[in-house]
Amino acid sequence: ADVQRAFRARLRDAEHEVFSAMFLDARHQVIGVEDLFHGSLTGAAVYVGVVVKRALKLGAAALVVAHNHPSGIAEPSHADRELTERLRQALALVEIRLLDHVIVGDADSLSFAERGWL
Repeated sequence: ADVQRAFRARLRDAEHEVFSAMFLDARHQVIGVEDLFHGSLTGAAVYVGVVVKRALKLGAAALVVAHNHPSGIAEPSHADRELTERLRQALALVEIRLLDHVIVGDADSLSFAERGWL
């Protein structure tokens, strides 16, 4: 709930899609939070290799990623679900856990972990 609140505060009012990551140490303490990619009203290009490289540079043991939907609707698209799985697999190769992917809408947010998708 705290993570979702933090990402809602960070992303809710963005006029374009923003993809952010919260980098965590082995005890799941926050190392940093960064906006990694910026897009348009309908999407943002997210490069899995860039996310993995940044996580390694920061020495992260785990990540929570998030992005907003400027449309205000927090339901994930098929592309959102595919990206999450690609991120999970790539991070697992370097022993970093993807704990959640949060999608922020106008009034609410959606957690992939809460839905059992991670």
